[in-house]
Amino acid sequence: MNEDLDLEKLSKYSLDTWLFKQGEMVSLVIHLGHRLGLYRAMDGVGNTTAENLAKSTECHERWILEWLRCNAAAGLIKTSDGSNFVLEPEAAAVLSQSDKPTYAAAVFANLKPIEVIDGIAEAFKTGIGLNYDGQGDGSEHAVEAMCGPMSKALLVSQVIPLLNGVEEKMRTGAKVIDVGCGTGLAIELLAKTFPASTFIGYDPSSRAISVARERFSSQENIELFDLGAESIPSSADADFVMTLDCLHDMPRPDIALKAIHGALKTDGTLLVKEIKSSSNWVDNLRNPVLALMYATSITTCLSSAMSDTDTLGLGTLGLNPELLLAMTKEAGFTSFLQHKVEDPTNLYYEISL
Repeated sequence: MNEDLDLEKLSKYSLDTWLFKQGEMVSLVIHLGHRLGLYRAMDGVGNTTAENLAKSTECHERWILEWLRCNAAAGLIKTSDGSNFVLEPEAAAVLSQSDKPTYAAAVFANLKPIEVIDGIAEAFKTGIGLNYDGQGDGSEHAVEAMCGPMSKALLVSQVIPLLNGVEEKMRTGAKVIDVGCGTGLAIELLAKTFPASTFIGYDPSSRAISVARERFSSQENIELFDLGAESIPSSADADFVMTLDCLHDMPRPDIALKAIHGALKTDGTLLVKEIKSSSNWVDNLRNPVLALMYATSITTCLSSAMSDTDTLGLGTLGLNPELLLAMTKEAGFTSFLQHKVEDPTNLYYEISL
């Protein structure tokens, strides 16, 4: 070993690296807890043992004990003796209760298969990333798993009421377009609340649109297209358009914004939801999960944004407020308002002609 190495720094780098590996492995353990209903079975029961949890979930006691001890070692479940375990209410809000905006256990369901990892590695050489359909079986559900809890908590109750005239229009019957609709969660939330409106979803992922079509198979006021934003007709008849956590994923968000501009009525509204970010590296360091954001960009967002030969390549943190303002002006929009919403991860913009 090099005698000039600072052993304290060496130890820190080594520990930090292995902690990331630990996170990878614990991610699988969390996924198993979500998939097998283990966290749900612990929610609200207080103290429990491997024997009791195995009985209530019809799982093998020895495997359950190892799972419980792993969670306890990760700080997700509490124990004082390694035999009796408690899922605290605050942990349950994150790991068990899917109706809470803090719910996160489902985000580990889309673990990357080897062919996707190979494709991402190849993208480093060619510059061409994987689109969402190329990101493996189950990738169509990943965005909803990541963003769904916060959308369920905020979209109808907090965000829509902030937008000038939008709620009233949807109550009486508006034409709504969801650009990058994915599996259709936002449309579902709005369609339940505003049944007099019609909803059109666009997404280039055929997998996601297939799930959305099944989701809305019995609803006549919803139409879905497996097309990108550039294919939106310049109809000038849409009352409300939304892009939720997706502009930064697009190879050409500038073209998407121009297409949206052409689809809106003169008094129409565009809602943009985007990841909080800054063009200043030091400002971004305030984000406690910044490494996760950049890792997600490499595996998902930047990959999609670079999935063609002519792209802007923004990625997860690439669309900061200043850049979005410039892009909306270039697309022909004249009004740009950022709303304050109780969302720790995203920013919300009301944009109009």
